[in-house]
Amino acid sequence: MRIALGVSGGIAAYKACEIVRGLDRAGASVQVILTRNATRFVTPLTLQTLSRTRVLVEPFDLDTVETIQHVELSRDLSALVVATATANILAKFARGVADDLLSTFYTAVTAPVVLAPAMNTRMGLHPATQENLAILRNRGNRIVEPESGWLAEGEIGWGRLAEPGRIVEAALAAARRSRQLHGKTIVVTAGPTRESVDPVRFLSNRSSGKMGYAIAAAAARRGASVVLVSGPVDLPVPYGVEVIRVTTGAEMQDATLQACRGADALFMAAAVSDYVPVPRGSKIKKTGGPLLLTLEEGPDILSAIAREKGDLLVVGFAAETENLLANAREKLARKGLDFIVANDVSSARVGIDSDRNAVTVLDRRGGEHTVPEASKGEVAEALLDRIFGEGG
Repeated sequence: MRIALGVSGGIAAYKACEIVRGLDRAGASVQVILTRNATRFVTPLTLQTLSRTRVLVEPFDLDTVETIQHVELSRDLSALVVATATANILAKFARGVADDLLSTFYTAVTAPVVLAPAMNTRMGLHPATQENLAILRNRGNRIVEPESGWLAEGEIGWGRLAEPGRIVEAALAAARRSRQLHGKTIVVTAGPTRESVDPVRFLSNRSSGKMGYAIAAAAARRGASVVLVSGPVDLPVPYGVEVIRVTTGAEMQDATLQACRGADALFMAAAVSDYVPVPRGSKIKKTGGPLLLTLEEGPDILSAIAREKGDLLVVGFAAETENLLANAREKLARKGLDFIVANDVSSARVGIDSDRNAVTVLDRRGGEHTVPEASKGEVAEALLDRIFGEGG
């Protein structure tokens, strides 16, 4: 188990010594990366002695073999933990600034990331810091929340670094997750479908694809080979994920059936059109009166897959505006699913086209698990924890 510990320049940086010792006792190999400002609070020699590994500080120290080793480390890393994470380093991570070794290393890491912020209360509550934390959460970074207590400025408030034991526990959980799905192939569908009305018009829905993309990214971070079957959305493809782009429900069904051959699990997060129009061959013109469209039932991808799923684990999604759990349970049974993720889409604050979600996971054995409102990145991690178990 290889864990990188990043330390940025705050008064709580000295607690990195306890974190290194805790990780070492748990059997982890620890590589410490300090920012220059962190060296003002804790010396590289101290952390090198505790970790038994040369501490990295400078990005362009080309005379040392460790400069090459840190690049290799990012390819075979169980987790990156940053404690302390100052407002400055959080801003760099959120905005993609890579101007020192730690921020550059962060951009190369595909393993799970744990961030333990520590700063003055006013800095932590500043809108810029809160926005940066929201961005990082939505990417799936785990945040170990600061505690309240005496701060270095001699006042009591929120912003004190979490206790080292909490950070070590979060680091080890993230490290176990990083290999949890190694060797498994996970198929995820995401986004809406578009069904042609005529050569210039289509029917669709408000699905943004954010939940499906978050699940794909989370599964990839856990070591899975991920195939993402995506409807038309404007989202970046998660690192290490294979994407198959489709437009219509029929195209999504064909691509999903093909991708599921030999796969271990399917997360059917896409919002496939329930009804599709019979398309006109030419553009429909205004007539001054009502327009009548003929709609037919669209493909039922879940039912088609569930009928012959074999060992494939199938997770469906139920977006409901009323009778949430009753409707979800009925769909779970009718389609022969292993799990169904129910979410209430009647609120504009969560669910469709939002960065946040709140769901309930039901399983075929009658189990029920609620995931409270959080970013879709955090909800994705909670779903994988529920379905595959925390840390494997």
